[in-house]
Amino acid sequence: MKKILILLVLFPFALMHVNAQDFKPSNTQFMVRGYGHTGLNFYNVDGDKTSTFVGAAFSPIFLFKYNNKFIFESELEFELEGNKLNIGLEYADMMYVINNYITVRAGKFLLPFGTFMERLHPSWINRFSNKPLGFGHDGIAPSSDIGLEVRGAFPVGVSTLNYAVYVTNGPRLKTGDDEPDEAGMLLFVNYEDNNLNKAVGGRIGLLPFSNSSFEVGFSVYYAGNVGDTGSEFDGVNALLWAGDLSFVKQITPIRGIIDIKGQYNHSQIGDAVYNDPGDAARATYTFNNQSSAYYAQLGYRPSMSGNKILKNIELVTRYSTLQTPDGSLWEGNESEMSFGINYWLSWRSVIKANYHLKTKAVAGADNVDTQAFYLHWAIGL
Repeated sequence: MKKILILLVLFPFALMHVNAQDFKPSNTQFMVRGYGHTGLNFYNVDGDKTSTFVGAAFSPIFLFKYNNKFIFESELEFELEGNKLNIGLEYADMMYVINNYITVRAGKFLLPFGTFMERLHPSWINRFSNKPLGFGHDGIAPSSDIGLEVRGAFPVGVSTLNYAVYVTNGPRLKTGDDEPDEAGMLLFVNYEDNNLNKAVGGRIGLLPFSNSSFEVGFSVYYAGNVGDTGSEFDGVNALLWAGDLSFVKQITPIRGIIDIKGQYNHSQIGDAVYNDPGDAARATYTFNNQSSAYYAQLGYRPSMSGNKILKNIELVTRYSTLQTPDGSLWEGNESEMSFGINYWLSWRSVIKANYHLKTKAVAGADNVDTQAFYLHWAIGL
């Protein structure tokens, strides 16, 4: 007890002799950001009408900066769907900045396959309350994966060229053993590689103008083997490619901002023979496993208007399609026309009123028409 009292008495005097240079400022920083949305949905599926409030979805983003070179980022997803809470890990990766032109990422990261899933999918950035057909977690293209990436950008005259190349675990082929109707699809959520092969891919984007108002990009993604090692699907490959464009510019004659976005995805999976438990006449079957999807989007906001309310209104329209393979159990041809009026409460908070008309054509059956109206509030934190 006596020793403790002596230490308490002498501690302030010891601090007086500590040199100020022994204390160095830290570059370590921690930040929590994120986004979320909630709203009301109305559906009319061939005359069957329903309406429901949508439970709030929240995606917190954690950013940790160790120093000017090393950064860690992670995004969680909390969403109420189907009377249950879904919790997911959108990405969690480490980044190391080598120089102004090269950055290395490792972990689970959003793939630069086109631009929608990497840059535009958050609810407060996406101009609509849903994703285009064929895009997203259940789409025909990857959204994220686990691996290693090198990316960067550099000037070319007045233009800018950005690039990204990566190697990841790659997707897994759905064989139909668990879900026969999905035989031939790719499962992009593949946390542990199911074979010795890895997927490789990349994107290159060009911003030809000095004001960076226009960008065009091309992406490719190849997996030499998507089947399980030692299975009958061992060696089935997959080749995916995408093209994307973006044009955003304030134009004085029309007193506002024009925002044009678009992306085309194409998927080609190697030949394979699948079992058909629902058709005794054909025990097995095969098909040309080729899918495609695209969207084109146009937005206008009268940002130069003198009216405080009018300048915060944005008019948007989008057309998207999804074509899945003929002969598969999931074949179909879908198209969706969407219209929206958005009101921006601030640069990162928006109220969206969207109307969607979707038509799905299935071989041997009548078309399924779906009308939907979404009223959502989305905010970036």
